Amino acid sequence: MRTLVMTGATRGIGQVAAGEILRRGTDIHLVVPARDGGPADFAEAMAEFGDRVTVVDADLASLESTRAAADSINRLLDDGSLPPLHGFAGNAGLQFVDVLHATTDGFEATFAVNVLANHVLLKGLHERFRSPARIVITVSDTHFGDFRHTGGMVPAPRWESPAILARTGAFANPESVTAGRTAYSTSKLAAIYLVHEWARRLPDRIDIVSYNPGFVPGTGLARAAGRRDRFIARRILPALAATPFADRVPVAGRKLADAILGVTSAPSGAYLDRTQVVPSSDESYDPDRERELWDFLEGVLAPHGQ
Repeated sequence: MRTLVMTGATRGIGQVAAGEILRRGTDIHLVVPARDGGPADFAEAMAEFGDRVTVVDADLASLESTRAAADSINRLLDDGSLPPLHGFAGNAGLQFVDVLHATTDGFEATFAVNVLANHVLLKGLHERFRSPARIVITVSDTHFGDFRHTGGMVPAPRWESPAILARTGAFANPESVTAGRTAYSTSKLAAIYLVHEWARRLPDRIDIVSYNPGFVPGTGLARAAGRRDRFIARRILPALAATPFADRVPVAGRKLADAILGVTSAPSGAYLDRTQVVPSSDESYDPDRERELWDFLEGVLAPHGQ
């Protein structure tokens, strides 16, 4: 038996992927950090897998709660309640219609969940991985910032010092949808930087990759959007799933499961675009920014002894 920790498993493509993983990987015990156990339909969907699913309480927008979740998982690994750790999937993600949502720690919420939480969990767990292991961080092709990858719906990322990006109001007109979506694309660029830096530091046969699911209507990512955008997301954008530019939730979930299970092969540090290894954007290869982000995140964790 082996343990896989997966965030963002309680809804959308993550819930589909979780079910696929457990059906195909009969030797896998899935650990899901989720707030208040996740939604009721998640518990119902996982019921068929019995005691092969463990939910650990975690609010990924809270540094203290995320660290506590990693500590809880470590205790379960130590006392033998969980089999050895062989995988991690950081699939949780948020997008807001502004950059004014602050966490209890004072961080901008998009950055906190899409970037910081992944680093906190990996820092807490990285010494427990047993080879071979695979770590998958869900990113987005919005980090390219061009019409081909975004259809003009999401602005290009705008890199700043991580100390600026981590705070509310990092972009012009911070109350606007444009600012919120810029924060999202920028956070996904930052997540790729984080993957590159972790790939340099992890031991052999502990691999980490970025995974782009492509455009997937109906995932719930727009649940914080305004009424008009929610209507578009529910009623209009799903029609695009019938084109090569998008996948329906069940298809995208199966592809995510393939990436997590290693069915879709990729070297450590690679960018997986659904089913293929391709280059990420030119901007996403920048060792100076990668180290700058790492140092900032380590500085955030230092007062907490992590």
